[in-house]
Amino acid sequence: MSTPSLATYIIKRPWLRRWMQPLSEWYKDAAGYRKLGLRADDLIPEESETVLLALKRLPPKEAYDRVFRLRRAFQCSLAHQLLPKNEHTTPEDDRLYLSPIIKEIEAEKQEREDLEVMTIKKKKSDH
Repeated sequence: MSTPSLATYIIKRPWLRRWMQPLSEWYKDAAGYRKLGLRADDLIPEESETVLLALKRLPPKEAYDRVFRLRRAFQCSLAHQLLPKNEHTTPEDDRLYLSPIIKEIEAEKQEREDLEVMTIKKKKSDH
């Protein structure tokens, strides 16, 4: 998840965000994952230790829902079909559920690294 991103640059500038928001929504819709019933975080590859740990930290219901969405999308893909329109993921339902946990784990790893390289110096006493 530590890839270069223009998101922070865009978010800090309201005029640019207003301009990019419709383009972003169009792109998400054109990507097609919503037509298979998936959410954006369902597309994150499970290859890194960080993502695997984040998946373990998911609440049981969210983990079950993720597996259900992935299996249903896989079945649709095998059948070369899309879900009916009423089962597509809506933009309101397409919320981040895994990314915040991944960011939390990365922050914990960074804090652990910072603590490991920290050196402690004793104060010299005047006695």
